[in-house]
Amino acid sequence: MSDHVDGPRQIGDPAADLTDLFAFASPADAGRTVLAANVFPSAGTQAMFSNAIDHAIVVRRLAIAGTGEQTRFRPGDPELRFSFRFDVLERAAAGKRPVQRGTCTLPGGQTIRFVVDDEKGASSADGTYRVFAGLRSDPFYLAWIVGEMKKFPNLLQHDNVLSFLIEFDTGRVLEPAKGSLFGVIAETIPIPKPGGFIGHDPPRIDWVGRPEQTNMRLNNNGLAGTDDLRDLWNQQTPFAISEEFMPLFRKRMVDSLKNWDLRDGKADWSPAALAANASMFLDDFMVIDVAKPTTDTSHLEIEKSMLAGRPHQTGGGRTVNADVIDILLTWMVNHDREFLQGGSTGATKPGTSAFPYLAAPNAELQNLAFSVDLAAPPEQVWALIGGFGGDWHPLIASVKLTGTGVGQLRTIETIDGKQIIERLDAMDDRQRSYRYTSIAGIPATDYTGMLDVKPKGSGSSVEWRVQYMPGGQPDIIVKTISSTLLKSGLDSLKPRFGVPR
Repeated sequence: MSDHVDGPRQIGDPAADLTDLFAFASPADAGRTVLAANVFPSAGTQAMFSNAIDHAIVVRRLAIAGTGEQTRFRPGDPELRFSFRFDVLERAAAGKRPVQRGTCTLPGGQTIRFVVDDEKGASSADGTYRVFAGLRSDPFYLAWIVGEMKKFPNLLQHDNVLSFLIEFDTGRVLEPAKGSLFGVIAETIPIPKPGGFIGHDPPRIDWVGRPEQTNMRLNNNGLAGTDDLRDLWNQQTPFAISEEFMPLFRKRMVDSLKNWDLRDGKADWSPAALAANASMFLDDFMVIDVAKPTTDTSHLEIEKSMLAGRPHQTGGGRTVNADVIDILLTWMVNHDREFLQGGSTGATKPGTSAFPYLAAPNAELQNLAFSVDLAAPPEQVWALIGGFGGDWHPLIASVKLTGTGVGQLRTIETIDGKQIIERLDAMDDRQRSYRYTSIAGIPATDYTGMLDVKPKGSGSSVEWRVQYMPGGQPDIIVKTISSTLLKSGLDSLKPRFGVPR
């Protein structure tokens, strides 16, 4: 998923996991450039930035060092670094969310203070720079089961991320008259601290250039039996990949691109073209020409033009609404012979044309409801399922109850070894219903459930419904977990009580 969960280290430290990078001309003012990066995949509505890492977006001017089969970009100096550092939370008034502030350090050493989630952002005194940081709707969408090349709805529907963004006057900051082609990366770096007794912090936790360098090209699931190179790649220095490991990365890239080329059963890339394509991707940074327009379809146009030996026509880069996965799959699988459109044509919310460009976070409760009609009367069904214990459920291996009445806790061990803790919030034996809240074990917030049994004809109807806010895992995972629990439980009642005829 773009750069989401792109390695074992990132899975263990989601707050430092870079998910995306964007570089585009502001749709509100073509004379300003926007650079944005996201961290924390599937961030919950209460997520805050880590104060233990520096979040940085780095820009270097590029020269074209070769085209065609010799395609190469040569990064130049100086490095322009925009670094975001976040403070600890500030205590808030009762019922209010804690406040987090941060500092953006600009390439010249100047600083801009800002408040997280302030949509107006903060600007330098002369208006050259404007920054934003806060929770936003995840603009990435993946609409394929890529291992099978099967179209699917957006796998990141309703997800949020934490975004940090810098917008600036292109002419003042980048001086495009000296060269308008630039490479952009983002990285998360541990804030230096005194050394411990054992070891030291890594030089960086994560970095990202072009979408899907790690999860689709270096860790291609079609290459069985290969080692996971993602953590090794994420420790490399952007713009200066280690020559020691370059042969390893190059071979993996060639093998991976060859595998993608054959996903449709047809070879569209010659060996020489595959090698050139691999070398181009190993120069891993977002390429943008600030003297040309960026559009939703300009992503990778610069790189493709160089490989074809022709002048590029657009600014390349990547806009918030760019369909990067379909663009990338079309390029790798069939060399742009036929566009591969996935099962979705947009993210949960489209980006906007006004600062801060990424859409407001998803804050809508998600709902699931399932029901089953049974031949037995309500009181007979309730006698089995009306207790809060739940040991009638086929996916529950054991249940431990703590306390009695409202406030009672049940600790569930599922048959696959997972633990779920839920609290009883209301019980009504006359109406044959109870309500509960998830305390732990479901990767969501504000998760509540309701189970009730009602008369229906000569039998009964059982309804089980839940509502929640995604958080910590993609919404599709929460939906899958919850749907499996609800449906398998209700389905198990059919052979016990029969169904109406």
